[in-house]
Amino acid sequence: MPWNDQKGGGPWGGGPAGGGGSGGGDSPWGKPKAPGGGGQASEKPDLEESLKRMQERFKRRGGSGGGNGGGGGGASPRGMGSTGLAILLGVGLVGWLMTGIYQVNEQESAVVLRFGKVHRTEGPGVRFRFPNPIEIARIVPINRITETAIGEREEESLMLTGDENIVDIDFSINWKVNVPEQYLFNVAEPGELIRQVGESAMREVVGTSQFEPITTGDRTGVETRVRDLMQSTLNTYQSGIEIVSISLKGATAPAEVVDVQRDVSNAEQDRAKRINEATAYRNKVVPEARGQAQRMIQEAEAYRESSVANAEGEAARFSLVYTQYQKAPRVTRERMFLETMEGVLGKTDKIILDSKAGAVPYLPLDQLRGRKKEAQ
Repeated sequence: MPWNDQKGGGPWGGGPAGGGGSGGGDSPWGKPKAPGGGGQASEKPDLEESLKRMQERFKRRGGSGGGNGGGGGGASPRGMGSTGLAILLGVGLVGWLMTGIYQVNEQESAVVLRFGKVHRTEGPGVRFRFPNPIEIARIVPINRITETAIGEREEESLMLTGDENIVDIDFSINWKVNVPEQYLFNVAEPGELIRQVGESAMREVVGTSQFEPITTGDRTGVETRVRDLMQSTLNTYQSGIEIVSISLKGATAPAEVVDVQRDVSNAEQDRAKRINEATAYRNKVVPEARGQAQRMIQEAEAYRESSVANAEGEAARFSLVYTQYQKAPRVTRERMFLETMEGVLGKTDKIILDSKAGAVPYLPLDQLRGRKKEAQ
């Protein structure tokens, strides 16, 4: 039997029973509106508004209800209200705690703040935190490469080299977040920070380098030096940013000075060519001169040794002849005379005959003619 059909009224208060009239028992949800003069309510009232009406009725009636109809034992309005309030509070608490569940994707990290202070860092996956305002999770992308291009504007691309030349630099910086806490609280505008630090580091490296290596062969060295200098500066700022690589896209002379720079480059190449030719000539002539000098020294040393040896031999021979001369002066004089005359007359065509010897002279005319031809 429905409670609104009981004679003693509903469980929330007594009143005369009436069939569809206004004297029926007051419901905690208010009086239902039935179309056509009777029936059940066609729409539910707001839950919060109904709860407020229940509290007002409990305060107005002092927590006591009306007749229970026929003396039957019914549930106390105070007990029913406390149970409903507890259920509502429990549902609200569960819903509030459910708001603390969140998802951290790959290449992301969550920095959890407890009452505004960094408490912990969470990795990828489904995570839980105490809902606001106790804890707040800030998602930070990590291990995600970001590219910042520098050199699109003229005021940041023109740089002065160490040899006082102007070079137009166009490069890009690849960077990522490696310390989420530092990146979150120590960096206000990371893109602008990377741009300023990168331009400053490139200007310092270019200002201590020559124009030719930058524009031709030493680009890798320039990129490495800029990356190291940027990383050192960002570490000083505790930015939580890691420089992955520097890519030097272009390094040329400005369009206004291309022709002049080309002439300078050609002159540098001619100078290098002349230096190489001079070096090759020096490498050829110097060894030859050194070889000739060494040969002349060796010839002089050989002549000295030969002259000394001949002199020593002549002196020794003279000493031997002198010894023999002392023993037999006459024989030695005749021998020396004959040897000397042999040496002198042996090269002439004159023939001396001893008439006293009585010998028949024999003249070898063919041999004499041969000597004359040799002399001519």
